[in-house]
Amino acid sequence: MKFSLLISAAFLLSSVSLSSSAADKEFVQTAKALFGTIPAKESAPDKITQEQIELGRKLFFDYRLSKDGSTACVRCHQPQYFSTDRLAQSSGFNGNKGARNAQSILNLKYQPVVHWRNDRESLEEQALKAFTTPLSLGNSSTEEALKRLELAGYAPLFAKAFPKSEKALTLENAASALGTYQRALTTRAPFDKYLEGDVKALSVAAQKGLQEFVTVGCASCHNGPAIGGRSLQKFGVFQNYWNVTKVTTPDKGRFEVTKKEEDLYIFKVPSLRNIAETSPYFHDASTKDLGTAIRWMGKLQLNKDLSDDQVSVIKAFLESLTGELPKNFREAPLLPQEAHAGSELPG
Repeated sequence: MKFSLLISAAFLLSSVSLSSSAADKEFVQTAKALFGTIPAKESAPDKITQEQIELGRKLFFDYRLSKDGSTACVRCHQPQYFSTDRLAQSSGFNGNKGARNAQSILNLKYQPVVHWRNDRESLEEQALKAFTTPLSLGNSSTEEALKRLELAGYAPLFAKAFPKSEKALTLENAASALGTYQRALTTRAPFDKYLEGDVKALSVAAQKGLQEFVTVGCASCHNGPAIGGRSLQKFGVFQNYWNVTKVTTPDKGRFEVTKKEEDLYIFKVPSLRNIAETSPYFHDASTKDLGTAIRWMGKLQLNKDLSDDQVSVIKAFLESLTGELPKNFREAPLLPQEAHAGSELPG
């Protein structure tokens, strides 16, 4: 969706009153153009894609694939916390801590930007690097990671999921399966029903919050079906963010990747889907309170001191973005039985 269309939609929303059913319908249609919905039913994947999704699911939950058996993708992206771990700094192999907190992987299908600093080209690149980096699974080489997959009994599953590959058991195919699985994880919420015409799906407070969300300017960055996740933005447009959040060591964001001055304090605009369930907030976990986060964003990004009423109704709207976890994420899979291999892991 082009930026001009977003601005036009925001302008129309700001001029609509909720006082009549006609205005309600116009508001809903314009909001739908600005955000879009997560559909109630996705088309069923073909057999091979389904095999890849299930393979990716098993890989995601399998602690045996890490060097010391202490971590897996699900360690940082836990179902009970809506795919976060509620830590300021997530931990990987050998207790190594990352520089930032883990973002939810739910609804990544609608988010072209992958990391806080956009330092991965795709979900597949992220997954591929996770197998051999100290902050993730910690295998010291590609050979070790592949041997670990083999010993964990994955060879037959790779053959089914990638029948056209000359060699099915590869890290590239593992990354592909993980990417396919993660894109299948979406959380439909009351907000989607509202956008489809069920005005009563949202409380009056949440509907007022949606209008405030747009009119004060939040939707200029937090748009699309994931309500964000599609762009990068400076954190602290109108003043240094640490003056408000009180963090002692400011993170320089994307600058650390590119070394370009224009990338100082640039971060991914996060998705707001399930935001009420995924505290702490911001890349540095500088607050656990959603109301505080809303107030800070108004000040830092829009140069606005939001009133208590504005914060309250925007919070009500954000709570309407909490969806239902997909079954294939909230329930752990049955993992393959370990294979009897004749060789040990490479040193």
